[in-house]
Amino acid sequence: MAGYKRILKKHSTKVSILIFLGVGIFFLINYYLAESFSFEYDSESIKNDTDYTDDISEEEVVVPPKMAPHVETPENVRSVYMTSWVAGTKSIREPLLKFVIDSDINAIVIDIKDYSGKVSFEMDSPLVNEAGSVEKRIGDIEGIIQYLHDNGIYVIGRVTVFQDPHITKIWPSEAIKTATDTSAIWKDRKGLSFTDPGSKKIWDYHLEIAENAYSVGFDEINFDYIRFPSDGDMKNIYFPYSEGKVKHEVINSFFTYINAELEKYNPNVKTSADLFGMTTSNTDDLNIGQIIEDALTTFDYVCPMVYPSHYPATWNGYANPADNPYGVIHKSMSDGIKRAEAIGVSKDKLRAWIQDFDLGAVYTRSMVEAQIQALYDIGLYSYMVWDPSNVYTKDAFWTDLEKSLLDTEDTSLQQ
Repeated sequence: MAGYKRILKKHSTKVSILIFLGVGIFFLINYYLAESFSFEYDSESIKNDTDYTDDISEEEVVVPPKMAPHVETPENVRSVYMTSWVAGTKSIREPLLKFVIDSDINAIVIDIKDYSGKVSFEMDSPLVNEAGSVEKRIGDIEGIIQYLHDNGIYVIGRVTVFQDPHITKIWPSEAIKTATDTSAIWKDRKGLSFTDPGSKKIWDYHLEIAENAYSVGFDEINFDYIRFPSDGDMKNIYFPYSEGKVKHEVINSFFTYINAELEKYNPNVKTSADLFGMTTSNTDDLNIGQIIEDALTTFDYVCPMVYPSHYPATWNGYANPADNPYGVIHKSMSDGIKRAEAIGVSKDKLRAWIQDFDLGAVYTRSMVEAQIQALYDIGLYSYMVWDPSNVYTKDAFWTDLEKSLLDTEDTSLQQ
């Protein structure tokens, strides 16, 4: 033992140096390995690999919205309209859906929000819930849409926008007023009130409705009443947000905003705009703010309501345009094609609303077919059929429609 101590004492300096060098080499090796094989973990990786949810703030957790499946837009859309009341009443809905599925129709328009301002099914929208807008007319909207999808039917949701007697009561600050008393709500000749098209709150309200509708399965959102009022006492009217502004610029701002925001929400959302039929021929905004070029450059589809009964007497030389379905559709939509192509937009963005209801004339099978034939003759193969009662002339929508049109004996309508 004494010999061992003498040796250790004799070489203590050398031993200390060796120990120091060994420790240094050890740390250098560990540093090198740590730098060479380190990994960067982001917060999402950590959240996925641990259960320590108590340590994660709510702002860090991003839950994607629930999204129902959708179907692609048909190359040629052939649609009929169904009210929310019919959609929610099984005994009436089922025969109509059977007709749609069995016929040449491949799409359907269902009211999400109609002229009353009421929203037809429950939705997760803060503004809708704040306004108490839901009137639950359709119980299982997702089930109905899934049934239609399963049968190859494209589903379009219709939203009336600025005509809204419900919201004008709940949020009177957003309503169009009378000029003589700017606290009084203005009404049109039917006694219906409008929100001011310049109200950003109203834009956001309808954005939430559209987003919720898409999330439950609607393939396309169709916006109607996207305009200023067209009738009533137009001299005694005051716009709290749009006063003094150019009407079509206000409306176009809404067109741009709603489409841009829906694009951010989900780039797959399809949109369409219902316009007065005369927007295809008139170059002014009809004093309602609608110019067809504005819609053609913002929406996916533009749907002029070219119902023959809605054209004034002597239009295009017709004493009663309602008696001339082929001529009205041919002229009005030909004008629409010219307007679209003049700004470099495909005519396929045009999708006419046509008439299957009695107004100005009793509409027969041949009169409905004449409108469709007029569209085909100018190269338009998409259309939407309007009947507010949802009672359609079924014989006009055979699966061999083209053949039946060629065989139609009554050619006097095609003039």
